[in-house]
Amino acid sequence: MARSRTGTALATVGLVVALAGLGSTALASAPTASAAAPDLTAVFSQSSVWNTGYGARYVITNRGDAASTGWVVEFDLPPGSRVTNSWSSVRTQIGQHYRFTNAGHNGDIAPGAAEDFGFNVAGLGVPVNCTVDGKPCGGAAPTTVPPTTTPSPTTAPPTTPPPPTTPPAGPVVDVSTAAQLQAALAAAQPGHTIRLAAGTYRGSFLTRRAGTATSRITLTGPRTAVLINDGPTGTAPSCPVPTAGWDSGYGLWLFDAPYWNLTGFTVAESKKGIVLDNSQHVTIDGVHVHHTDEEAVHFRRSSADGIIRNSTITDTGLTQPGYGEAVYLGSAQSNFGCHGNSGGVDRSDRVQVLNNDIGPNVTAEHVDVKEGTEGGVIRGNRFNGQGISGANSGDSWVDAKGNGYLIEGNTGTFRAPGTFANGYETHNLLDGYGCGNIWRHNTSDLGGVGRYAVYVSSTSRCAANPNLVYASNTVTNAVTGLTNINVTP
Repeated sequence: MARSRTGTALATVGLVVALAGLGSTALASAPTASAAAPDLTAVFSQSSVWNTGYGARYVITNRGDAASTGWVVEFDLPPGSRVTNSWSSVRTQIGQHYRFTNAGHNGDIAPGAAEDFGFNVAGLGVPVNCTVDGKPCGGAAPTTVPPTTTPSPTTAPPTTPPPPTTPPAGPVVDVSTAAQLQAALAAAQPGHTIRLAAGTYRGSFLTRRAGTATSRITLTGPRTAVLINDGPTGTAPSCPVPTAGWDSGYGLWLFDAPYWNLTGFTVAESKKGIVLDNSQHVTIDGVHVHHTDEEAVHFRRSSADGIIRNSTITDTGLTQPGYGEAVYLGSAQSNFGCHGNSGGVDRSDRVQVLNNDIGPNVTAEHVDVKEGTEGGVIRGNRFNGQGISGANSGDSWVDAKGNGYLIEGNTGTFRAPGTFANGYETHNLLDGYGCGNIWRHNTSDLGGVGRYAVYVSSTSRCAANPNLVYASNTVTNAVTGLTNINVTP
């Protein structure tokens, strides 16, 4: 293609020379070569919607014939709506007008390629008057919604939004007692929705029923529908599997139960909160888990491709502080004998932890990424480290012992009491793991106690797949600084 453009340019030069004596009018009509240039469009989409806001992103595509070196996307939001946080971009604002420029890693877009950035909005107004590099965004971005279509909220949006209120598409089973809930979980079929009434449900709540990719099973209810398991009771098996005469003590247990939606309700006062075993593609949205003896939410036994978002977790590890993780991804190597059902390893891979409020009084890591897992995303969360115990090495918001996690756009704080070493840490407990993780656009306040925002335990053990800490991360009140490794621009 470069050769063709060169030939055109030479032909044009020859034509201009030949016409030199014919006057300016003739010269003006001569063809000219067009330089290669980027041509960017920006397409808006909503990734999740709740009663008082939504999460969204713009995908920026280069339709031109040269790579871009950067981009600027601008839009207006109607009164009553505001961007609360964003990632993979640099945001500025004047009134209701927002301007996003590329981050260090995503301004260079090759022809035919695309990059994106994301943000959360309090309020339901969508962007209008969108431009990219000063030109209309084009594509599917909404540009004609009048600002008056979205009323201003009369109260401030909650810290954690409730889940979407889309009516269920399949058969609905309404339950209002523990016995009804147990029966519905045991009999659930693809496409069913189990709808909880407000109230307290005490008992052992287990399902082994599978949904499908095209027909998921949903358990939904209001925040005032509270599941409590007063167990455990009976004789436990050597490995946790559903066993007659044994109550696990888990608030809600999905075993061999993929493709579920869990939305809106509360799990409390149980040994563990929500446990997923060999249950892939489960979405947990807008739940509240609190006052658990051990961890709050556990993706275990190769429960891959799950999501936990828009949820609130507090007060964990009441009896075993060192096991009071808020979100636990995978299993420790010492437990592969029970949970290593994928080639001897617990492959709870590609789990996304998005836009959650975690803490205070979470006594261990807010997200514990175990060795053997890969490819997850931890984005847009708010970590409150007050009350972290330091027991069993639980002294950071996130401990990344897995590979290839994107840790982006989170806000972390720490205030006494508690034992706090660093905001984010890596460890190499399994050969080849604890590597290739990326930190971008995280904001860390270490409370004058934590040493580093991101502490990488070893560079030599990850020489072929290094961990990267980008300069877009910021830290305040650190004893030492941003990170103990070289910062990536």
